[in-house]
Amino acid sequence: MADTYVDPDRDRFAAFRDLPRDEPADMLNLVCLNAVARYADGTETSGREAYAAYGRQSEPIFKGVGGSIIWSGEPRFITIGPADEHWDIAFIARYPSAQAFLDMVYDPAYQAVVHHRQAAVKTSRLVRMKPRMSGGGFGS
Repeated sequence: MADTYVDPDRDRFAAFRDLPRDEPADMLNLVCLNAVARYADGTETSGREAYAAYGRQSEPIFKGVGGSIIWSGEPRFITIGPADEHWDIAFIARYPSAQAFLDMVYDPAYQAVVHHRQAAVKTSRLVRMKPRMSGGGFGS
């Protein structure tokens, strides 16, 4: 993977904030971890351990804004897409509103632990989706 995407750039985050904030938001997360997570202070651990620390420490904040994991799975094989892509973690996080997601991101307690994610992640994708009813056809 040539490009790395760990945090949103300023323009994309502004575009996210410009979308409706009062509707539920499902966030598809695809995460590729670093083999070695390197922190600004020189500390090193595995990417998986750093991401686990991020999960443990951010979970109360995530749940505090009403977030929940509605789906998770273990990526196995890219059937359609670049052959060099590899994802270690895949899940969908549901927020009761896009504003709840923003509340989490701006929370000082979250900002104090996001460095674990930044150290852990080699590249990622975060896709905001509008929830729809399950059970329909492909296009419904």
